Amino acid sequence: MIDWLAALTLRDLPGINASFNFVSTCFICLGWWFIRREQKRRHIAMMIGALISSTFFLAGYVVYHANVPPTEFEATGPIRLVYYVILASHILLAFTVLPLVLTTVIPAVRGRFAFHRRIGRWTMPVWLYVSVTGVLVYLMLYQWFPPSTLLLPHD
Repeated sequence: MIDWLAALTLRDLPGINASFNFVSTCFICLGWWFIRREQKRRHIAMMIGALISSTFFLAGYVVYHANVPPTEFEATGPIRLVYYVILASHILLAFTVLPLVLTTVIPAVRGRFAFHRRIGRWTMPVWLYVSVTGVLVYLMLYQWFPPSTLLLPHD
């Protein structure tokens, strides 16, 4: 096993998860860019990459939140409202992403491209928004306005 991989802890997961979200954002944007230029094979490759990175994000997110209590956003003033507006919209739309993605991917796999295109026009901006705001939430919560203490099991 790779030494750095063995050294990872729960404390590392928020950053890793944000990285997977960022990678998903890049893949989604590239997938959209390629399909707009009718480069279908490249579009497919990018969207598979987005699915894989989003799946790794979801696995890390579930592991982290199954083991760590919620982290409070401690900043005050207008930024607190900005954070909670971003967080609320992120959470609400995050619940719709998985069903939307599945509803978009399954018809494509079955060759029903007209339906895939119709639903993809809705899926892409929602998935992109959730990926981007996921990175923003991480940056605001852990980097720009870090908590005074991060509660982890066995700390």
